[in-house]
Amino acid sequence: MIETGWVSLLPPVIAIALALITKEVYSSLFAGLFSGMLIYAFASGGTILSAVAATFDMMCSKIADNAYMILFLGLLWAVVLLVSKSGGSEAYGKWAGSKLKNKRSASLATSLLGILVFIDDGFNCLTVGTVMRPVTDRMHISREKLAYIIDATAAPVCIIAPVSSWAVAVASEVSETGGFNIFLSTIPYNLYALLTILMVLTITITGKDFGPMRKAEEQALKGIDEKKTSSAENEPKGKVIDLVLPIVVLIVCAILGMAYVGGFFNGVSFSEAIGYNPTAGLTLGAFAGLITAFLLYVPRKIMKPKEFIGNIVSGIGSIVPPMLILILSWSLGGVCRQMIGTGVFISGFVSRSNLPLGFLPLLIFVIAAVMSFSMGTSWGTFGMLIPIVTMICSAEGAGAYLIPALGATLAGSVYGDHCSPISDTTILSSTGADCEHIRHVETQLPYATLVAVVCAVGYLIAGFTLTPWISVAVGAALLICAVLVLSRVGWKEK
Repeated sequence: MIETGWVSLLPPVIAIALALITKEVYSSLFAGLFSGMLIYAFASGGTILSAVAATFDMMCSKIADNAYMILFLGLLWAVVLLVSKSGGSEAYGKWAGSKLKNKRSASLATSLLGILVFIDDGFNCLTVGTVMRPVTDRMHISREKLAYIIDATAAPVCIIAPVSSWAVAVASEVSETGGFNIFLSTIPYNLYALLTILMVLTITITGKDFGPMRKAEEQALKGIDEKKTSSAENEPKGKVIDLVLPIVVLIVCAILGMAYVGGFFNGVSFSEAIGYNPTAGLTLGAFAGLITAFLLYVPRKIMKPKEFIGNIVSGIGSIVPPMLILILSWSLGGVCRQMIGTGVFISGFVSRSNLPLGFLPLLIFVIAAVMSFSMGTSWGTFGMLIPIVTMICSAEGAGAYLIPALGATLAGSVYGDHCSPISDTTILSSTGADCEHIRHVETQLPYATLVAVVCAVGYLIAGFTLTPWISVAVGAALLICAVLVLSRVGWKEK
């Protein structure tokens, strides 16, 4: 490693600035990575050609280091697509429609299903929308409300679920500081995820709405266009078990797989076992889900063998865009930490400054939220910020702020992604609910922003107390009071 001083800050700055300007994260991350390699090459007497070679060497090494994660995500996406194509989602929707008798029960069932389908946010959005849209239409729940519930139980749930594509992505970003165990430690500090789930449950149980959402709900009570619901009334070719069993097997076998790989069955404690090589265990779980889907679908001729394999290939192909973000962000973090001394410089600056570290979680939450909203990607945002945050917290006296700061990074990334009109999750939520996209953005923005404001208060408290529980308790009380007050004052769209 060569210490390059303040110049070592240029790669992450270039990546972030370009991403905010261009709204395109792939080329921005690559530009930041290549600029870091140029700095290293010139500082060590190399050439532009050596910088190009070193760039791809770094990417290849990161792919090798995270091979199990790539396998897991590929298999997971394959299971997601297979379950979606099986018709199990439609069958569940018809079954649920026969059991739910009023608006509150339908809203609550939609929320709970969104929380339970935590494997992947894209799968969540499309599955919950397909399953529950006919039910919510019959109960006169607006498409805008359905889209919000879908969106609010997608990324905010996936980011705190230990068995999900998001958990593995975050764990891989902090692999040098503790990996999966660090991710688990951030969950209580991920205030936006926790309070968003509380927000959804509050408005579904109480029926209290405000802002543009209230107007949408009032219009839904007058009736929904029958043309919108007709496409969802087709007879499903699958059964409820085609949705439930592969996912249950995947989750159970993933937990057992993590325990097995870590040596739990040979006497190692469970907490140590699941943290040893979690992606290897998750890969075993995803493979078990894939085998379960094959045994369910092919013998019953829900899918022909060729169709089954084709869906696996398509599912794996859909992993390429998010995986490219991860590879580039891993590589950018690698060049900053291992080659040009960005961490050493930042740590020295923090240790010499008199900045009150108690404000760090709040500041990081705001920065992550702005970046994620502007770029429309939470993965790209925390991919850029996590290396910087870990470097800042490696300074003397700042180590205690690592977990709160990482929790704030993830929370801000999810909030911006939740609200951004160019976010894939926002778009998929609109699609799943068959709701006009701009209406979904307009109606959910006041809800999400209210949660974010409460989170800001929570991170200010957490920064000075270094405990999440006071922030969670205060945030929950503030959020429930705010919902009750806003619903009473009658603020709504004009």
